[in-house]
Amino acid sequence: MSSQLLENVRVIDLSQYIPGPIATRQLADLGAEVIKVEPPGGDPMRFFMHQDDQQPSPIYRHINRGKRICNLDLKAEQDRQLLSGLLADADILLESFRPGVLARLGFDRERLEQINPELIHCALSGYGQNGPYAQRAGHDINYCALSGQSIVSGSADNPVIGYPPIADHASALQAGIAMLAALHAKNSGRGGVYLDISISESILAWQYLPMLGQSTQRAASILNGGAACYNIYQCADDRFISLGAIEPVFWRNFCSALGKPEWIERQFESMPQRDLIDQLAAEFVRQPGSHWQHQLDPIDCCFELLSTATELTGHAQFQARQAIGDNGPNYPAWIDRQALRPATEPQPINSVDELGWRSLAT
Repeated sequence: MSSQLLENVRVIDLSQYIPGPIATRQLADLGAEVIKVEPPGGDPMRFFMHQDDQQPSPIYRHINRGKRICNLDLKAEQDRQLLSGLLADADILLESFRPGVLARLGFDRERLEQINPELIHCALSGYGQNGPYAQRAGHDINYCALSGQSIVSGSADNPVIGYPPIADHASALQAGIAMLAALHAKNSGRGGVYLDISISESILAWQYLPMLGQSTQRAASILNGGAACYNIYQCADDRFISLGAIEPVFWRNFCSALGKPEWIERQFESMPQRDLIDQLAAEFVRQPGSHWQHQLDPIDCCFELLSTATELTGHAQFQARQAIGDNGPNYPAWIDRQALRPATEPQPINSVDELGWRSLAT
């Protein structure tokens, strides 16, 4: 029962691609009943980064696990009536249309309040429902650029593209938290809540370090590559290692393990510490990753090899935590000392009768 914390919570998901579906997938993992309404052609994510057009991709199935999927043409009156019935019996609606689209389909705020005054409406869009960018098209790469995330990440020479898409997932978390807060308020007697979630603002909210810490240059601060003690280094083979020895005790342990006591007092030299970084890089590139893992794993110094995607399922820590299932990562928490075992596949709804909701059964 640990996965049923949201039992009897009913969610309508009108979103596509990553942000909205990940947000409602979190609710489904916790036991909510999620109906994902897709257009007649389906969510484009079904075949994104996937060569087999005969079945949905494992990425789509992962993002939408535990949901039931129905196809409605919201330009058709009959299907709009079906959606009205679903909304009348729902706790939460999440949609990711560009501002104004849902209203043009006949579901503006007034209409939604008529259908269900208790409904939590979460509108998840690129830039929010108002402002000069409200109608502007964008993707994760643009949201990260606008928010200031991209310019402070990467090497001294070049910014990097965050992967997996960082703003998409930040907004999914933001929407999930806001929906749960609104659900608590609703259950406390407040009634319906309208949530306006911006993807770009979700990643903007994570920029407190460069904004408040004055760390505005790439590879120039202690947390973005400017410090030798907190950096990534290449080994003699194709492996890389991460070193996170920020605290002096960890840095001292690391330097002692490598037989480099002369480095200990240099930990907090002015940044960027290019000379000290170069010295560590020259040391690490002398041996393969397996050598450094054997030497540094027993040392309390915040060291870890960079894992590839194919290595994750065999990692002892993730196996012990049951963190990875047949279709990718599981819900990232234990509840009541149990790992959650979420559903692995979305389930298609082939007829109205299969919905089984009161509004469509009467």
